[in-house]
Amino acid sequence: MPGMVELNDGRSNLVLAPQEGAAIARYDALPITGAPVPLLKPGDGTGMSGCQLLVPWSNRISGGGFTFESRFHAVLPNVPGEAFPIHGDGFQKPWRLAGRTATHAELVLEEGAIGPYHYAASVTYALRDGALEARLTVENRAGMRLPYGLGFHPWFPRGDTTLLKARAKRVWLEDERHLPVGVVPVSERPGWNFDRPIPLPPEWVNNGFDGWDGRASIVQFEDRIKITLTASPELDVYILYSPSPDAGFFCFEPVSHAVDAHHGEGLTPLDDGETMSAEMRLDWEVVE
Repeated sequence: MPGMVELNDGRSNLVLAPQEGAAIARYDALPITGAPVPLLKPGDGTGMSGCQLLVPWSNRISGGGFTFESRFHAVLPNVPGEAFPIHGDGFQKPWRLAGRTATHAELVLEEGAIGPYHYAASVTYALRDGALEARLTVENRAGMRLPYGLGFHPWFPRGDTTLLKARAKRVWLEDERHLPVGVVPVSERPGWNFDRPIPLPPEWVNNGFDGWDGRASIVQFEDRIKITLTASPELDVYILYSPSPDAGFFCFEPVSHAVDAHHGEGLTPLDDGETMSAEMRLDWEVVE
């Protein structure tokens, strides 16, 4: 695949797309017997597959921008068809391959720039005994203090027997603009209470869950695979995007703040030159 970077440790195969925001294009398990198993929805170049990097924030900013420390900063929409700016611009820019081995790669973005944000970012991907480790770092280069956020946006296959477990305390409800309009305990939404492995809801879900313990498991019985996702403490919120049973995918996004946090809380203020980092790990095992 031209322009792609491929890593392989004998148990997993990882394909990266530096020109597509340093996204993961494929992550496949290599079982001892049988064909490779896609752990993520295989990349198709549309941005609706694989795994994107969310930097310098996750999800939407309403109101045409945000006020921080008594100063308003305008941020324009950046995705066609979206009314609000979403996910920063790291996923929209080419990244440079800074170094690689057979099982490790580092990619860098020197000139991230959207709204008031000017930043540098780097990501390292590593395969270790089949597990994928990803570490994302951002450095504020805006010349002023600004609030930052990070996240990962993996797309997982969804089958008839897919189960999800991801303990959280609360879920944010959304309006027709996909903005939060209140928060309730997950106990009030039994179909969205993933304290134990349950099927994904049949209805549209595009909600943020907080009070998350940083661990999730996905069982794909059709492929006889269990995926365990572990996130670093900075990523204490997850966004679950599951449009319908026949979509063929769902997204489980470990992020550092709730939707529209620029008008709430959860972002990390960084002085010029300061950095923040976050990590995600994906493990897999065969289940019977």
